[in-house]
Amino acid sequence: MENYPMDSGASGGFGFAAIIYLIVLVVMVAGIWKVFQKAGKPGWAAIVPIYNYIVILEIAGKPLWWIILMLIPFVNIVIGIIVTHQISLAFGKGAGMTALLILLPFIGWPMLGFGDAQYQGPPQSAVPAA
Repeated sequence: MENYPMDSGASGGFGFAAIIYLIVLVVMVAGIWKVFQKAGKPGWAAIVPIYNYIVILEIAGKPLWWIILMLIPFVNIVIGIIVTHQISLAFGKGAGMTALLILLPFIGWPMLGFGDAQYQGPPQSAVPAA
């Protein structure tokens, strides 16, 4: 029977990963909080589940019933990309910021929130209203 020391080092790696995860999470939430404030919405909404998606839809200028589309598998991916792009446009940014928000959100949200981007309102639809 072998005796292993209590601290084999594996648990230390998990603790370090947890700390890094928490740091990334705090930075991302702070970025989203700041984006909400720039758009004239309450920053605390960034930490309230479901309500934060409602606020995101408002910032993007999309109808609130789209929240239902976010619950449908695979459709939610497409809707998420569309809404993210509309948020980029609402802050005067383009497809590059959309890609950053989708692929590296822990970098994109703080850049949008703490950067020089100003909220310009929901982008106007390319299709004229009837």
